[in-house]
Formats: sequence, structure tokens, C-alpha cells
Amino acid sequence: MVSRYRQPALITRKTRTEGFLPLCIALLAGMALLLSPLVAAADYAASLRPYTAQYKTTARGFSLNVTRRLKEDSDDHFILTNGGKILVVGFHEVSVFTVEDRRIQPISYVYQGTGMVNRRRELHFTGEQDTISSLYKDEWYKLPYSDTTLDRMSQMEQLRLVLLENPMAAREITLRVADGKRVKDSRLVLIAQETLQTPLGPVDTLHYERLHDDPDRKSDLWFAPQWDYMMVKTVHIEDGDPVEMILTSATIEGEAVAIN
Repeated sequence: MVSRYRQPALITRKTRTEGFLPLCIALLAGMALLLSPLVAAADYAASLRPYTAQYKTTARGFSLNVTRRLKEDSDDHFILTNGGKILVVGFHEVSVFTVEDRRIQPISYVYQGTGMVNRRRELHFTGEQDTISSLYKDEWYKLPYSDTTLDRMSQMEQLRLVLLENPMAAREITLRVADGKRVKDSRLVLIAQETLQTPLGPVDTLHYERLHDDPDRKSDLWFAPQWDYMMVKTVHIEDGDPVEMILTSATIEGEAVAIN
């Protein structure tokens, strides 16, 4: 049973708006990649190299530039950020995690909308209390904790770790993710190996599809093995509206990626 409680000090007022901008921002914020830890590696943390990736997102004729960045601090914490802005609307999200016992261990996740869409989400993973504190629509919820539960961003890095160790082990993946008022399982299935045309040139990729219960939703994702399985493209369709995000430039450990 999910319990709910208020924590006034962190509650942020939500402002509603209509049209393309909030739809685009909401879909972008939910476009995380989904995977559970299936394969052991000798040193997972060593496989996570810092990177910066620039993406162009298009929806309904509008475009938005999004920057995703992974870095590691002196306390062995990984910090993954993601964000972008269009006109007066933007978003910024941060996931902080460590790598322990061959899997990612989330510490916190924060999403903050800016401008016209002033919305905030938070997750705080408190394993010693067997709970996850979740802020959603100005209400706090207590969700059940497990050491395999990820947040919406850290799941991307778990996917990359598994693929780096053994890409063929990830033909079909089930993931547990804390999101809003619930913890949910998601599935990702490998569709094909494809050469994808991108602004950087033709890139060899693995094409995955995220499975949805709703037939009106569809999500496809492509990852590049030659670039540490970095996300190259996503296409998400909901209620007939497609949102596409494609890589335009990137660096890994400060070195620009290039077509081999």
C-alpha cells in the first residue's frame, strides 16, 4: 500500500499551460531508457566513462536542443544531468548514483520544469528505511524500496553497462523504475541491428522497442556500440503525436565521437 504525506518545505507550485510546449517537455522528461541488471561485470564503475551528448528534438514542427552529461565526483558519485529550453519553457533533471555490487544504486533524482511549466519531481532512495520518498504533483509518497529499483535517468546507465559487458544478453529486458506514485516494471526488446542515418553520418546501432500496455503509445530507441552504447535516437508516439530526438554531437572523456 502506498502511503502519502506532505513535506511543505519542498512543495513547489505547479503552473498549467496548454499546447505544444508542455507536451514536448513532458515527453522528453519521460524518455528514459529501460533496463534491469542481467549480466555481471568485473568492474562496472570503470566502464562508465564521462560523456556529453547534444540532441535535437522535434515535435509538431518545433525543435528543442537537449544536453545530456555524465560525470563522476571525488566521492565516487556519478552525476547525470539532462535539460533543454525552448522560448520561455525548459526543464532540467539530475540523477545521482553509485555503482555497487554490479548494479547502479540511485541516491536521488530531481526534475524541475522552468518558465511557464513550473513543475517539480523528486526521488530520494533511503535503503536503510526500505522506502523511496517521491514528490509528485505537490504531494509526497512513500514507495517500496529494493536495490534493483532505478529512477527515470539512471536506468539509461544500467542499460549501457549491461550492453558493454555482453550486448547479446540484452535481447529482452525487464526493469523496475520508481516514478511518481508507483514503482512499475517495464520491458525493452531488441528489434534488429541497423545502420542509422544521423547528422554525424551512418551509425551502426541496436534498435530496441519499449513495450506499452496502451496501443496508442509506441517507443523506439537506438544505441551505438562504437560509442559505449550511447543513445543515438529515440522516437516516442503518444496520442498520434511523434516526438523524435537524435544525436547531433558528443564527446566521451572529452574526445569528440566520429564515424569509424
